[in-house]
Amino acid sequence: MAGKQYAAAVDQGTTSTRFMIFDHAGNVAGVHQLEHEQIYPQAGWVEHDPLEIWARTQDVIEGAMQKSGVATPELASIGVTNQRETTVVWDKNTGEPYYNAIVWQDTRTDRICNALAVDGRQDRFRDKVGLPLATYFSGPKIKWILDNVDGVRAAAERGDAIFGNIDTWVIWNLTGGPNGGAHVTDVTNASRTMLMDLETLNWDDEILGIMGVPRQMLPEIRPSSDPNLYGSTPASGPLGGAVPVCGALGDQQGATVGQTCFAAGEAKNTYGTGCFMLLNTGTEIVPSESGLLTTVAYKMGDEPAIYALEGSIAITGALVQWLRDNLDFFDFSHHVEDYAKQVEDSGGIYFVPAFSGLFAPYWRSDARGVIVGLTRYINKGHICRAALEATAYQTREVLDAMEKDSGVTLESLKVDGGMVYNELLMQFQADLLGVPVIRPQVAETTALGSAYAAGYAVGFWDDVEALRDNWLIDKTWKPQMDREECEELYRGWKKAVDRTLDWVEQSQ
Repeated sequence: MAGKQYAAAVDQGTTSTRFMIFDHAGNVAGVHQLEHEQIYPQAGWVEHDPLEIWARTQDVIEGAMQKSGVATPELASIGVTNQRETTVVWDKNTGEPYYNAIVWQDTRTDRICNALAVDGRQDRFRDKVGLPLATYFSGPKIKWILDNVDGVRAAAERGDAIFGNIDTWVIWNLTGGPNGGAHVTDVTNASRTMLMDLETLNWDDEILGIMGVPRQMLPEIRPSSDPNLYGSTPASGPLGGAVPVCGALGDQQGATVGQTCFAAGEAKNTYGTGCFMLLNTGTEIVPSESGLLTTVAYKMGDEPAIYALEGSIAITGALVQWLRDNLDFFDFSHHVEDYAKQVEDSGGIYFVPAFSGLFAPYWRSDARGVIVGLTRYINKGHICRAALEATAYQTREVLDAMEKDSGVTLESLKVDGGMVYNELLMQFQADLLGVPVIRPQVAETTALGSAYAAGYAVGFWDDVEALRDNWLIDKTWKPQMDREECEELYRGWKKAVDRTLDWVEQSQ
């Protein structure tokens, strides 16, 4: 591609937005990142301002382009990766949201989910959509907005109110907004709504009817890497010129592509606000018997969709942020490791961060966080260490479920995300899993994956082997702890999890 030296990605996450520019070898050529406000109207509710997110998106695009010195004509394409399940409904004529974005962590749809789970059938739609009924997913959030925000249902019925996860919101604005913006989503984000049939890769009319969601609200479902393009950036936008927008992946699927997990049986774990492990199952849709999600991993153009098993953990990095912001334990998140290293172990305590219930493999919205095993001996260092260890324990639970469902025994785990620079955590993770933990040279693989999808769509990268060639190991942690000691610690964790259950009275 003459003159095209870079592919870029908007990475819109739970706490921040960034724009990353990559060269053909997958190296970072430019990046700019900004946080946005976390809004907590009441207990269990988490919201974002969609207009603030779009403003931050424009700011980080301009910032990364300026810092890198890259010119718009040098960009081959742009991909979008995003916090999944976070739900926006807006007026297609004005671009004004009808309500704040309801974030994936939000639990306000508990009653809706319980009502849909007639006679306790949490798996009512699982055969079609691969998901249990849970507050996590977009469908019930759309229903909540339709039922509770004045005028939205009427606007949806007449075609003015449209829905999107954050990928759809960003792409619509990025390609022109009210002036011809593309109202699209990709198969990975659509698979997180509880409204898409995994086999047909289309919206399911029966579920839409049960949920009361008008079909005309929904975006068109497209491949994750789309040679037909979703659209292009307008001259009036932050790039000041036309760049194809043709790649989209939910953040965890983005990391799966960025880690080049293209073969069935390959897995990655992303350590961010939450923790998300994905195992590639190829073109086979593998139903879970162990509390995992069946989801779409990616779809490249006209090639068949590739599926995955996923274990989703709600609170990992967010627990460190909670220690920082709510308890003032330290000023910067990376200091958690300094305190954790001051003690040899967690002093017998366990910290189960079920702040918004438990995700995989339990799916219990009635659970709430606990610290158990407290004695007068415990200090700040023990609590910090227990907070880090909670991430590793939760990952072990997901891996056990994954191996049970898939029949695949994992030989190593590729890791990425902000927490993988925490040496203590990564070593404990390797010990607990009993397999090597491998960090690549580009650990922020979420944005890289969506840049790959966008670049692949326009021929910037010719095939997946070119992407594999870019993947290089930075560091490997090997198990060191005695296996029996690991299993004893893990048994203690299981006891601690039991103490979190049945805390919130279930309501209909």
